[in-house]
Amino acid sequence: MSTIIATLGTDRARLLRATLTVLLAAVVAVGAPFYFAPFQVFQLTMVLVYAVALSGLNLLVGFGGQISLGHGAFFAAGAYTAAVMLDRYDTGHPATLPVAAGGCFLLGLGFGVPALRLRGLYLALVTLSFAVFLPPLLKRLEPVTGGSMGLTVDKLQPPAWSGLAEDQWMYFVVLAVTAVALLLARNLLRSRAGRALLAVRDNESAAEVMGVRLSLHKTLAFAWSAMFAGVAGCLYTWVIGFVSPDSFSFVLSITLLAGLVVGGFASLYGPLLGAAFVMYVPSVSQDVSEAAPGVVFGLLIIAVMCVAPTGLAGLPGRVRAAVARRLPRTSAAPDQTPEAAFAPDPEPKSQAASGLSGPSATRASAAPAVVETEPVGAPPRTEKE
Repeated sequence: MSTIIATLGTDRARLLRATLTVLLAAVVAVGAPFYFAPFQVFQLTMVLVYAVALSGLNLLVGFGGQISLGHGAFFAAGAYTAAVMLDRYDTGHPATLPVAAGGCFLLGLGFGVPALRLRGLYLALVTLSFAVFLPPLLKRLEPVTGGSMGLTVDKLQPPAWSGLAEDQWMYFVVLAVTAVALLLARNLLRSRAGRALLAVRDNESAAEVMGVRLSLHKTLAFAWSAMFAGVAGCLYTWVIGFVSPDSFSFVLSITLLAGLVVGGFASLYGPLLGAAFVMYVPSVSQDVSEAAPGVVFGLLIIAVMCVAPTGLAGLPGRVRAAVARRLPRTSAAPDQTPEAAFAPDPEPKSQAASGLSGPSATRASAAPAVVETEPVGAPPRTEKE
């Protein structure tokens, strides 16, 4: 009974801590655009855009156990879908988001089918080839994509009733979409399909024995990942207002994967940390030198992998585990010296006085008393004797 009560108390404390963390994060996120300058608000908006893309990549790599070096291609597909709809058909910004998400979902579904027979390095090379040939293909389709010149579209304008500037309104729109995307990813992982995806990642043979269809869930992992990337690409078009093939080279795919590694695999808030890394590290190092971003980016990745192999999201857990391992060694009594902490316990006075200690004293105290008796047949003693 006490164990159940302790467990319920732990669950309540964990729930309370998570609720307070979410509320604090919401307050900070809502107040940020009113505190920072317009360019800094733009940077925060781009962090949210990259966080959506990394959430999809995390579903595939972190929770699905597969590898992808072509995530930037799905990002570009979503961006160009929104740009073409706005430039050629003037559909309006809200209509581009579901179309980009659905189109990239189907694209990922089709791409995941031939990738079923591949794994490891072979799957990485196939996905990388998709990211390599997409920019030249976009340049060839000049009547639709604008070729090398790209497409320029109107940014999302704030309504008059909001009273917000353009950068603030865009930030709140992207923040709302990001919150929905992260909540969707969380609920997806807690669903039956998400549990099956985790089972496939941990042990394919055991998952198949339990009735999990490997081909279905692997393909769906690619589709979900591409859908999140398409949503992020659509938001990118809304924020930047311009797309071109050179903006979506294979370097973008490598950068997104590196950001996920730094942020942390299989963590719901790891994509946020990875997105901040992708956005701010090149921007800050650019002020030092034009050649600094690549060098600093690579050195920081090496440093994070040495200090926190599970990413920045797993660093607090590693710190707590290290502190917990050291506490038993250093938790001596305050009024004792280190030598006294490891000294044997003092002997009881009764044992010390009798000259016995340890097991001998125990046996001596437990031994029956010896009573002196007269030999059988001996004559009785007199008082003189």
